[in-house]
Parts: sequence; C-alpha cells; structure tokens
Amino acid sequence: MASILQSLVACLWASIISTSSRLLGVLPLSLQMWLRRVVNALVVATLVSVTSSAPPGFPSSGNGLWYTAPGAVWYENFLPIGNGYLAAMLPGGTSQEVTQLNIESLWSGGPFQDPSYNGGNSVPSQQTQLAQDMQTIRQAIFASSNGTIDSTSTRLIRYHPYHSSYAGAGYLYATVNSAGPISNYGRWLDLDEGVARTTWSQGSTTFLRESFCSHPLQACVQYLNSTAAGPLPTVTYAYSVAEETGLPTPNVTCLDDKTLSIRNYVAVPGMLYELLAQVEAPGGSVSCAVVAGSNPPNATITVTGAAEAWISWVGGTDYDMQAGNAASNFTFQGADPHNSLVSLLSSANLMSNSYESLLLDHIADYTSVVGKFALSLGQTPDLSTPTDEILASYQTYVGNPYLEWVLFNYGRYLLTSSARGTLPANLQGKWADGQSNSWGADSNINIQMNYWSAEMGNLDVAESLFNYIESTWAPRGAETALVLYNISQGWVTHDETFGHTGMKLSGNSAQWADYPESNAWMMIHAWDHFDYTNDVQWWKSQGWPLVKSVASFHLEKLILDLHYNDNTLVTAPCNSPEQVPITFGCAHAQQLIWQLFNAIEKGFNAAGDTDTAFLNDILAKREQMDKGIRVGWWGQLQEWKFDMDQPNDTHRHLSHLIGLYPGYAIASYSPAIQGGLLYNGTFLNYTKEQVLDAAEISLIHRGNGTGPDADAGWEKVWRAAAWAQLGNESEFYKELTYAIERNFAPNLFDLYYPGTPPFQIDANLGYPAAVLNALLQAPDVASLSIPLQVTLLPALPSTWSSGEMKGARIRGGITLDLEWSNGKPTAATFTVDSNVAGRQRDVVVNYGGNVVGEFTSNAGTTKTITF
Repeated sequence: MASILQSLVACLWASIISTSSRLLGVLPLSLQMWLRRVVNALVVATLVSVTSSAPPGFPSSGNGLWYTAPGAVWYENFLPIGNGYLAAMLPGGTSQEVTQLNIESLWSGGPFQDPSYNGGNSVPSQQTQLAQDMQTIRQAIFASSNGTIDSTSTRLIRYHPYHSSYAGAGYLYATVNSAGPISNYGRWLDLDEGVARTTWSQGSTTFLRESFCSHPLQACVQYLNSTAAGPLPTVTYAYSVAEETGLPTPNVTCLDDKTLSIRNYVAVPGMLYELLAQVEAPGGSVSCAVVAGSNPPNATITVTGAAEAWISWVGGTDYDMQAGNAASNFTFQGADPHNSLVSLLSSANLMSNSYESLLLDHIADYTSVVGKFALSLGQTPDLSTPTDEILASYQTYVGNPYLEWVLFNYGRYLLTSSARGTLPANLQGKWADGQSNSWGADSNINIQMNYWSAEMGNLDVAESLFNYIESTWAPRGAETALVLYNISQGWVTHDETFGHTGMKLSGNSAQWADYPESNAWMMIHAWDHFDYTNDVQWWKSQGWPLVKSVASFHLEKLILDLHYNDNTLVTAPCNSPEQVPITFGCAHAQQLIWQLFNAIEKGFNAAGDTDTAFLNDILAKREQMDKGIRVGWWGQLQEWKFDMDQPNDTHRHLSHLIGLYPGYAIASYSPAIQGGLLYNGTFLNYTKEQVLDAAEISLIHRGNGTGPDADAGWEKVWRAAAWAQLGNESEFYKELTYAIERNFAPNLFDLYYPGTPPFQIDANLGYPAAVLNALLQAPDVASLSIPLQVTLLPALPSTWSSGEMKGARIRGGITLDLEWSNGKPTAATFTVDSNVAGRQRDVVVNYGGNVVGEFTSNAGTTKTITF
C-alpha cells in the first residue's frame, strides 16, 4: 500500500512540476505557492528509499537527466544551469553543495593583461609591405605547378602571447550542519523548467535543494528546505577558488549582514570581476562575518532558525563590449561592475518577491523561449534507469529514441541557457572550469555550429550573436582588412575572441590562421535570421549593414585565377579550414562567398538600399567567380580547385561540403546558375545528381569522425547532418548514434576525445540541427524567384517511426506542424505569419521523391496536407 501511495504522490508531483508554467501559471500566486508546498509535503511524507525509479519531482514526460549519486568530475557528472549572463555547474551534493560559477565576460588575456594587445594585427606602417608580401604569395601560388605553396611564414601571421581564454569564476560552498547516513538520494535536471534539483534524507528529515539561473533577473538562485518540523539546521555559505585552477585568491568580504562581496582579478594584471551573493532566510537569522586573521580577507554567511533559505548571486566584470572600437582604443575596458551589481541585487523583483515567485517567473521565462517548439520521436520515457546507466548501455545504430529525444531537448536547453546574455555562446557555451580552457573557448567553427538549429527550431536566441559581431568583430576587423589585406571596404575576422580579428599563431600556421571567409559564414547566419523571420526592421538596422560590409570586403579580395587563366575570380591564398595545403580557389571559400553574394541580391530591396552600383558589382562578380563545385579524378567533390584530394583523407572538417550542410550551394545546386563555367577548355555542365553523388563520395571517404587528427563529437554530428541531407537515413542514424555512444559523457556533455576532456558544446548544440535535418529540410536557394523545396521526413530512421513536431520554422516566415506514423507522414500544416513583409515565396512540399503539395506564402495562409 505504501509503495502504491508513493507512486501516486510521485506522479502527482511530477505532473505538477513538469507542467507548472501551464497549470500553475493560471492560478493566483498565493494559491500556486500553497499548492507547491502541499504537494511537496505529500511527497516527502511518503518518500522511501527507492533506487529503481526517478526521483519524486522528475518530469513524468521523462524530459530531463537524473542520477542516484552526487557528481565527482566537472566535465562528466556536474549539471549545468545558466541564463546567458551567468552559468553554474552543480555536483548535487548533500550536506555540502559545491557550485562552480561562471560569468560570461570573464576572460583572461587580451588587452586587460597586455595594453599593447592589438587583436593580432600588424601595425599600420606595415600595410604597404604586407600588400607586397601578399602579392608575392599569390604569384608563387599561381606559378606553382600544382597551385600550392608550403608556407606563408611572413608578417601576415602575427603571434600574440596574450590571446584570451574564457575562465571560471570560483566555487560557492553551501553547507548544511546535518549528520547521519544519507538515504533516498536523487538529483536531476528538469528540462521542462530549466531547474536543477537534489533531494536526500538524513534520519527522518528530507531535504530539497533547487538551483536555477533567471534570465529576467540576471541572477542565479539556490534554495534549500526540509521536512523537519522545526527550522533548518545551521546553513553556511562561503566562496573559494581552491578548486578553480589558476584563479588568484580573491577578497571575500561582507557587503552587509546578508551579502558576500567577492572581488578579484582573473589574472594580475587582468580583468576585474565581482560577485555579490545575498541570502534570504524567512523567519531566521542571517549574519555575515569576516574570518579572523584571513589575508586576503575571507567571509562566510551563517543562517540559523530558518524554515527555508536561498542565496541569489549576480556577477560582472569591467569588460565592455561597446569599448571594442577605435574611439575606445579597442580596450574593451568598462566601468567597475560594483554599482551595476548592487542595483541588480537590490532590484524590486529580486528583493521583494518570495522564492516561489522567483522560481515561477524563471520557469515562465524559460518556457516562453523553448515552448514554441516541441518534438516527439515516439519515445517511451524510462523512469526506472538513471541517465548515466542509459548512456552506458547505449549502442551505435541500435539506438534509444528516449535518450536521443532527451539529447535533443538538452541541446535546446544549453543554447537557451548560454546564448541570451550579452555575449554569444562560445566553445563551452558559458560553462568552463579553470582560468584557461582548451582553444581559449574561442569562436571557430563552433560558434557557427552552436546556432545551426536556432532558426528552424524556433529559438529566438541570436540577438547577442549579432550584437557581438557588430560591436567587436566589425570595428577591429575593418583595421585588419586595411592593414593585412590592403582592403578599404568592409571588415574581416579569422574567427577569434576579444577583437582578435587578425591571423593567430606564428610561423607556418596558415592552416589554422588563414580563414578570412569566417565572416562570410557568419553572415549566412544573419541572412538566415532575416529569411526565417521577415524582420525587416532588424534587417535594415543591423543585418543588412553587417552583410553588406562583409560582401564589400570580398568584392575587393576576389582576384583573377592566374594559374588556369580561365577568367574566373578566386580567393588566394586560401586554406580549406584547418587543412593544408596553401592554395587558391578553395571550395569552402568559393561556396560561402557565392552564397553571400546571393544574400545581397535577395536582401537588397528589403534593406531599402539605393546603392545600385554596389548591387551591380556583386551581380557581375558573382557571375564571374568560380563557384567551388568541381568533380575530381576519383569521383569526389574537390576540396580545392586543383584536383589533389586524396581518397584516404579523413580530416575532421567537412569544409568543402559546406554547401551540402549547413549551406545550400550543393544541396540546391542548379546547373543553370552554377554550371557552364569554362575550365581548361571545357564547360562544367554537371547535373544536380552528379554533384550530389560526388558529395556522397567525399563524405564516404572522409570517414566516420575517428580519423588520426581527432575523435570529436562535433565532427560526427556534422557528418550525421550531411548524411541526412543526402536522404540516407541509415548512415545518418549510424553516425548520430556513434557520436552519442563514443563522445557523450554521463552528464551528456560532449567530449573531444571519448571519456576525456575537453568539453566542447558545439556537438551538443549541433545535435538538434542534425536531428531536425533528418525530419525536415528546406534549404536556401540562390534567388527568391526559385520555389522553396520543403522535404518531409527525408532521412527518418526506423526507430523514430512515429512522432510529431510542432512549431518548426521554415524560410519565409512559415511554421510547420508535422505528424507521422509507421514511418510515413499523416498530416502537415503550414501556417504563414500574418506579416511576410512583401516577401511571398512559392513553396513546393515533397515526400518520398514526390510532390505532395504546393502553395504561395501569402500572409496568414494555412495549408494542410493529409496523407
């Protein structure tokens, strides 16, 4: 009878918690708080030690991660929370919780560590010499028998010892003075609510700890209560950097009787940061005291006699993104964060509200972002097996729809929790441990991959990305364009942070450093944002100026091919990213620039631009440029214009397949637009089938993402998305499941090497995009006059034979709800936004190689197709 009662109560709790934003949100706040307390009391009153079921309160939908023991290793076991501005990692401790903290703008290195830091650029006086160096390099490439050279070890590449790295911000210790053996332990991350919870019992008392980071408050909150008839045991809060490798010891003092002030530098010299942590304990006593004799000062907060307690923390630095321009001498130096943090901490919302209202406001905000889209893969929730055990038994190609569904939602959670601050999601989202992190947590392919799923997945999280590009890359990048490339129009970056727009590293490192097309890749994201939303106001004010300036740079940078002398325009020198050799006409670069020029034509009228001379220049050079599509000697799609690909090249990057996914130069290949290019006396009149076949051959030979150069999760996820684009559900699912089995840790973080750090979030965030690409495809096209081809279930694996998707977005401001059963669609409803800004599209809907519907995206149109 007791077990039945326990199950009933647990189900009641799970149902209420997992749908609180929908059920509780319609009730008065006082009734919401009462209901939560009643249900919590029922749960803990019937709680017994059960190890074969998820903790009470875990979502009945199964939408979350849960474990039966505290975490021990940061990158394997800790669970993440975040709001974009702040982030934290939780091991799920009992009598002591040790929470690792992050502040999004806390970076070591850069101008804060060295005032002479200049973004990796040469000095302006070297511009003439650099232009001569560049010309010498180009001449050597074109004169070479195979169009390559061995080295660019010249002044083009600048080494700077103070390149930056994202850094951790120390640890918060919350200690409960409780004793006795632990039972009934459970910890979980609720993906329905964006809340991490831990529950445990000691004697007859059961404790509940809840942690979340609120985006509206720009604060994180950790709450503790118990079922004890009296008050909580004594609770103390303290801060330490002992476990944060490399971080100097801070000053920890009492701002007031209930607030810790933590001030420190990430390095000396370096960036200043501050954390303010304030405790509330209704009915209890709160006191803050500096530890006698501590040097530097250290302090703790003690809570006694309280029925419940929570600590809220805010954090900031003296970094200012708006100071990343010439007017501010590229210092990125802002004001001391103290006053703004005091204002945040004393805000009416944070000070006057009860804990329950803070929690419910957070849940409402979080669900307002993620709740516009929902996916089912026909999964059956497994509420009897902890997440780490599910992962341990997971097998490639056998799969597990439940775990695959959780990983999809987890990726959306991580992007939502890391991208909505001032800065975009970096290589580790916003979660990093230690003063220095691998690759500096920089912005290479990862920042592009991080956002692959945002538009189609109906996540409005890209604002910080475009603000960051506008405020940091564009100003410093204009200097790089002028000094390094002798180009006076537009701006360029080589994908770095802290305004590091120049090439990095030293010596013969072009394969890492020579990537001026990174700006073009990011502008594809800007175009996509407009194409999905039809937000003309944004396009005019931010999107178009960015895209136009990057296109202006590449207009000047393209040069005639003097190797083949075929009158085409190419990039030189170029590397296929992170791949030798140094050559010209790299497929990656040519495809991206071609797509960029298309965006100029497609977005010109909506921008209200009257610069027709610029548009005509774009159209003329787009016609003349090499399109980066060429079939080589063993049937492959060539990575370079010179046919030198090797069949045994299993390089981690799929650079020359950028037009297959996430781009469209291959996926939407048109012989009429991209064919007919004169080359070596012949015309390249490939059919679309020939191009796709060549892309498939290249993908096969690239391997499964375990080459000698890497064994990363992101490369496997990218391969999965590419196989989905080719409509090969078998290879898609094999690669996707291989990534899960090989690269994902027990906390479902992606690891660069199986079972070992570093953590790289790009696979976690790219994963939802790969899944979406197997369920729905609507790749871009070269012209708005070309019908948009929508393909339903192009690579549906048999394990997902039934499911549904609601709220997916398609170009043109269209929302799709899709249902399928027995491996076939049953209904698809397309709803066009009420305002399409005069950008109607002809849409063709395909399934199984056949056209199943057509419509024009007139404002407010609804088109339902039944099967």
